[in-house]
Amino acid sequence: MSRCLNILSFLFSFTLLFTFTPPFSHPILTWTAAAATDGGRGSWQLLMKSIGISAMHMQLLNDDRVVIFDRTDFGNSNLSLPNGKCRQDPHDLKLKIDCTAHSAEYNVATNSIRPLMVLTDVWCSSGTVTSDGRLIQTGGFNDGDRVVRIFQPCATCDWQEVGAQLIARRWYATNHILPDGRIIIIGGRQQFNYEFFPKSNLVNFPFLGETNDVGVENNLYPFVFLNVDGNLVIFANNRTILYNYNKNTVVKTYPTIPGGDPRSYPSTGSAVLLPLKLTNPKNIQVEILVCGGAPRGSYQSATKGHFVGALNTCGRLRISDPNPQWTMEAMPSARVMGDMVILPNGQVIIINGAGAGAAGWEIGRNPVLSPVIYRPDSPIGSRFEVQNPSTIPRMYHSTAILLRDGRVLVGGSNPHQYYVFSNVLFPTELSLEAFLPGYLDSSMSNLRPQIVSPASHTKIGYGQVVTVGFTAVGPVKLTKIKVTMVAPSFTTHSFSMNQRLLVLKTVKQVRMVKKSTYQIQVGTPGSTNLAPSGYYMMFVVHQNIPSEGTWVQIQ
Repeated sequence: MSRCLNILSFLFSFTLLFTFTPPFSHPILTWTAAAATDGGRGSWQLLMKSIGISAMHMQLLNDDRVVIFDRTDFGNSNLSLPNGKCRQDPHDLKLKIDCTAHSAEYNVATNSIRPLMVLTDVWCSSGTVTSDGRLIQTGGFNDGDRVVRIFQPCATCDWQEVGAQLIARRWYATNHILPDGRIIIIGGRQQFNYEFFPKSNLVNFPFLGETNDVGVENNLYPFVFLNVDGNLVIFANNRTILYNYNKNTVVKTYPTIPGGDPRSYPSTGSAVLLPLKLTNPKNIQVEILVCGGAPRGSYQSATKGHFVGALNTCGRLRISDPNPQWTMEAMPSARVMGDMVILPNGQVIIINGAGAGAAGWEIGRNPVLSPVIYRPDSPIGSRFEVQNPSTIPRMYHSTAILLRDGRVLVGGSNPHQYYVFSNVLFPTELSLEAFLPGYLDSSMSNLRPQIVSPASHTKIGYGQVVTVGFTAVGPVKLTKIKVTMVAPSFTTHSFSMNQRLLVLKTVKQVRMVKKSTYQIQVGTPGSTNLAPSGYYMMFVVHQNIPSEGTWVQIQ
């Protein structure tokens, strides 16, 4: 009987994972272009003074709506559930009956919020978007730590909870979509193992035990990236491995990051997989970039009221080298709890965070208000550029994600056990902002491409040639055009899960079709190792100035 139930559970999960086809078409997103700023160093927009909840977790979906949630046991939020709905949870640690929302959907096009209802606690959880565009959210706290929740992108959809689909409790875990469409869920508090969704077996993962600092951890929310060979690059604490999750074997062990300081929660740095350039598919350079964090011992010191300055270094490791070694670079300022977002042109923005302390309640200090742009292709020593500052501290539990129009959506900051709005250094922050990188300055309008084909939500295959059409008002430098594809990320606790940018191979150079109208032919990724099946934002980039993206589905 038990075996039959397990089989039925697997089939139900498999069906949920692979059976949804959404019909969408989208207008061009509209926003007010920024006037030219000092040196093109970006500008800020306050989008909403309050969305009613704090943006602890965020995921952009392919209908240009962002799913946001914090946790259910904060107490009442400032966003009511609609139509008199209330959440009843006898296991909730704060309110057994709660008529307020702890999740919301932000509509980018209309700059509006719609309340959503989660039933069990999603605090410090993880998520992944499936190949058909749905958000699979896994784990959380208390009665939610083994629960799987699904959100389908549609104008009236709400969360669907499918019960305890996880074998182990997943709190502070990391997810990644795999080449075969499954989701791997790695780690979490006191979980030195991983599992898959749809549900399968639990696999022991000694690396997480080896990187666990007793009493502190420093290996939660590990940084996980899909390598071009189908294996996973996993960074936890200060160590990196290449891992075959099918055979449960370490393929390669890389050097410890110089200095040996931890970069994982609660000594929270951030990390990205740098753009994968598909110009030579047989020789793709794979690099990770890990920035910021807190010196060893910072967490313990902060809990005693002594706030140690954050790390000011980034480490860059070329995974694909025969003998990989870290290259260390100094950021313009130290940062812990920062977010790293890959922009459509392949540059990286480092945003949010603090200059001292660690991740956790009440233990961060010195907010870092100025983002930094990192240009991976510039010579070392000239890669960083400080951007114009925000006025809103974004401390613990802040988030940042890329939008299809090229803006960076920024929200969250709640370094308290509950919602606290007064008499504290850093009140709970309910606002949403957007940072507009310099490429969105109005002075760049003549250079900015606009995609005319493929149409939104076009399906593309692997190893195909795709013709991309675009217009530009001003003169176009034909040799300065590239096409990129960006996978939208699930972002929480300073890490953007599943974030990925591919620079597509140019098959046929840009040509002018008619006045101000151009075409370029590019090759799509050759396998799911390079680009797992699903929705990506496609951009045309001209002299590092990206178009607004268009959604494509590769399958």
